[in-house]
Amino acid sequence: MAFLWKRDKHLAIPRGRMAVLMDYLYVLIGSAIIGISFNVFQLPNRIAAGGVSGISIILHWTLGWEPSFVLWAVNIPLYVSGVLILGKSFGYLDYALKTLLGTLFLPLSVFLTSGWPAATNNPLLGALFGGIGVGLGLGIVFRGRGSTGGTALAGQVIQRFTGLSIGLCVSIIDGLIVLSSAFLISLEAALYALISIYLQAKLIDVVQIGFNTEKMALIISNKEDELRRSILNEIDRGVTRIISQGGFTGDDRPMLMTVVSQNELTHLKQLVHSVDPESFFIISNATEVFGKGFYRRR
Repeated sequence: MAFLWKRDKHLAIPRGRMAVLMDYLYVLIGSAIIGISFNVFQLPNRIAAGGVSGISIILHWTLGWEPSFVLWAVNIPLYVSGVLILGKSFGYLDYALKTLLGTLFLPLSVFLTSGWPAATNNPLLGALFGGIGVGLGLGIVFRGRGSTGGTALAGQVIQRFTGLSIGLCVSIIDGLIVLSSAFLISLEAALYALISIYLQAKLIDVVQIGFNTEKMALIISNKEDELRRSILNEIDRGVTRIISQGGFTGDDRPMLMTVVSQNELTHLKQLVHSVDPESFFIISNATEVFGKGFYRRR
């Protein structure tokens, strides 16, 4: 087992254990960011952007209930239900413990920051930056291979009984919460909530895969050998040769696959056009590319 050594060899910490500790730290940091964003952006502007936090905002502005207590009152029973109903499909023990940590610490973060002043009283800014903050926090929690419970667990439980996909179940729950805010708070607040939900999803993706998006190219050409050598020598990127078959002719056609960085894409397109203007060329996004010339595998 690899060790992270300090000056005293007796203080060596297994690298695997350090990684697990970092995961729990991610869950704590992410939950804290969500709690702060909730209190300074979403709650004062009545942005009920789905989830249990959305329920707590609706109940706060209609009945005056404390959001952190609502979060605990809903999340803890959902967690227990998830463990009892889902059993082994709920996840490994490590995931269950980190989800329990997120389930308990997120309401605590909301409680501890409940006295913080609103960062803005503009509902549009509240929706924008609330979505960014909550999405960032959730992305960090997911990066730590954990969860904050809530409607994600409810979606798993509903999926068990209905057979619907988890994504659809969660979307239905969040949709009902936003619809409720339209009737109980205002239609305008519900529309702002949709903006916040969209930004949350985008920020989660950014934290998970980063801003770096490489490009994958699939090239079918009659000058396959010349094109392969040009990519290897001029762009210095690896090329994979794939045997494909024409759907109309049934003839075997070699296809080249390569991955390049964003700033190499123009060079690649110019190179392919100069070698074989009649080639068939497909470009798509490729995220989290690991290997020589890109990122080291974590």
